[in-house]
Amino acid sequence: MFTFDLALVWLDLAGVFFFAVSGSLLAAKKQFDIIGSLLLASLVGLGGGVIRDIVINAGPPAAFTNPVYLLPPLLAAGLVYFLFSSIQRFTSLLTLFDAGGLALFCITGTLKALAAGMNPVAAILLGVTTAVGGGLLRDITANEIPTLFNARDLYALPALTGAALTALLWNIGAFTGLTAALVAGWVFAFRVLAWRRGWRVPLAVRGWHRAGVSPGADSRGRD
Repeated sequence: MFTFDLALVWLDLAGVFFFAVSGSLLAAKKQFDIIGSLLLASLVGLGGGVIRDIVINAGPPAAFTNPVYLLPPLLAAGLVYFLFSSIQRFTSLLTLFDAGGLALFCITGTLKALAAGMNPVAAILLGVTTAVGGGLLRDITANEIPTLFNARDLYALPALTGAALTALLWNIGAFTGLTAALVAGWVFAFRVLAWRRGWRVPLAVRGWHRAGVSPGADSRGRD
C-alpha cells in the first residue's frame, strides 16, 4: 500500500540522488578520486536530511537506519565516473541536478516537520534548512564559495517559496501528488531561471554594488 510515509521515502531518495549527482560532478571538477566523489555525494545527498531528522528529534537519522539511503550516492558516483568524460556543459548539469534536489528536499523537509507537529512557520524554516543544508556542506568541503551565500545567485529563495507553498497546501487540505509535483516544478524552474538570467536580491546595505559589477550590469550568458 502506497502510504504517506512511503511517498516521503521515495521523494527523499529522489532528492538524495539529485543532490548526490551534483556532489560527484563537483568532485570531478575538483579532480577528486572516486572515494572523494562518493563521500562528497553522500555529504550533499544526506546532509540536509540528517539535519532535519536531528532537529525534529525523530530518533537516529534515516540515513543511518535505512540502508537504502546509501544507494543513491553510490549510483551517482558510479554514473559520474563512467559518464563524466562525455559531459560538455558541466556547470549547467551541476545546477540542474542541484535544483532538482532543492525542489524535492524543501517539500520533504516541510512535510516531515508538519507531520512531527511543528507549526507552519517552523516547518517552513526547517524545509529551507533541509533543502540548502547539503549544498552548503558540499561547497564548504570542496572549498567553493557556498551557493547559499553567493550574492550573484538565488538559492534559498526558491526553497523558501516551495516550503511555504507546501505548508499552505498542507494546512488547507490541498496537498496531493499533483500539487506536490507542481510545487517541485515551480522551485526547479525558479532556481534555474534565476541562475540563467542572473536574478539577484539586494545586498545587505542599500547603495552597495557587487564587486566587479556596475549598476545595471547583466550576468547573462552563463554556461
